[in-house]
Amino acid sequence: MADYLPIIVMAALVVAFVFSSFVASRLLAPQRPNAAKQAPYESGIVPEYEPPERFPVKFYLVAMAFIVLDVEIVFLYPFATVFRDLGLFGIVAMAVFIFVLLIPFAYLLSVGALEWGPVQKVLSRGAGPLLRTRDRVLDPDAVPAEEEAA
Repeated sequence: MADYLPIIVMAALVVAFVFSSFVASRLLAPQRPNAAKQAPYESGIVPEYEPPERFPVKFYLVAMAFIVLDVEIVFLYPFATVFRDLGLFGIVAMAVFIFVLLIPFAYLLSVGALEWGPVQKVLSRGAGPLLRTRDRVLDPDAVPAEEEAA
């Protein structure tokens, strides 16, 4: 128990500091609420109109994929430093670990969660059918100038 006394004291100090910080901010902060401060925006400016859409969920999917792959990298580094000592069992265990963590990434790729923004617009246009003509056509959907005049 004596060995854990410094850790217990430090934890108690942390809890006391957090609690006292909340109490001090509640007691010492000026309390002058108004309509602009009660609005759901941080700047205090009352919105003139509602935003056109909600924040896209795809952002959160990308953030979660980043976290999953980041955790994978954190566990791969120690493995890379001692993989020769682990033998076949270590290699198989890391292969299973990588496979399990790449399943969510493969799912995100399959549902198109990473195809958004300007890249998606470019990819959605794609290459249209090739038109063979003696005239130069820049836009396959455009009507040639001779047909417009007729």
